[in-house]
Amino acid sequence: AAVEQFLLPGERKQIVAACFGCPGPVRDGRLKLTNLPWTLDQRDLAKSLGIQHIFLINDLEANGYGIPELAPESIGTLHEGDAATVGHRGLIAAGTGLGEALLIWDGKVHRPIPSEGGHCDFAARTDREVALLEYLRHTLGGRVSWERVVSGLGIQNVYAYLRDVEKLDEPQWLRDRMQTEDSNAVIGQCADDGSSALCVETMKVFAAAYGAETGNIALKVLALGGMYLGGGIAPKALKTLRSGGFMEAYLDKGRLSSVLESIPVR
Repeated sequence: AAVEQFLLPGERKQIVAACFGCPGPVRDGRLKLTNLPWTLDQRDLAKSLGIQHIFLINDLEANGYGIPELAPESIGTLHEGDAATVGHRGLIAAGTGLGEALLIWDGKVHRPIPSEGGHCDFAARTDREVALLEYLRHTLGGRVSWERVVSGLGIQNVYAYLRDVEKLDEPQWLRDRMQTEDSNAVIGQCADDGSSALCVETMKVFAAAYGAETGNIALKVLALGGMYLGGGIAPKALKTLRSGGFMEAYLDKGRLSSVLESIPVR
């Protein structure tokens, strides 16, 4: 239905092939979306849409193909690093969920490799994060992944922890806005303008966890060509990401911190 709405009358006959980036692991042209109750199959789509060649790929793999196509003014820099170094890259994108991909340098181009690293185990680094992990293990009934902290859903989880466990004040006006508006937009706005300590602390915890996992990917792929942040949250939270907590966590890698220092973050 989405494709039908997108196409103009008569356009479909001109289309020979189509490729869709989808959140989730694609196996033999089929996937069940991670955060939607949809199952997609490229063979079924080819028949129903009348397009001979249909391909489904992971959404972060698709983002990886897009990075070289971006104009310089479309890319912001959080950390300069050594911009002259060529090598593998990493991609992480917090949005509805947490997507990750590896961009492997083959000597000529970067080849995107899909990953489901956002569903790896969340690694707590501080006393506050340990307490958050325990809270989420209880509320979720077991295992906690990075996506439960570093995503739109994760922001709400952190907010709930700070409100319910650390007892940070949630004034009535904020409670009312959280119930009637987009909760993540409210948290982000109130963090930016400083009107709520609860929202400020929520975004600090989120940014630090985001930075830590970005650094983890950089180490795993040795991303000398740079780390890239995609997804819907980063452009809306640049003030928070540039306030220091993100980069502090990104660089906090013990004996390998100097390696992270040389890796750009864009």
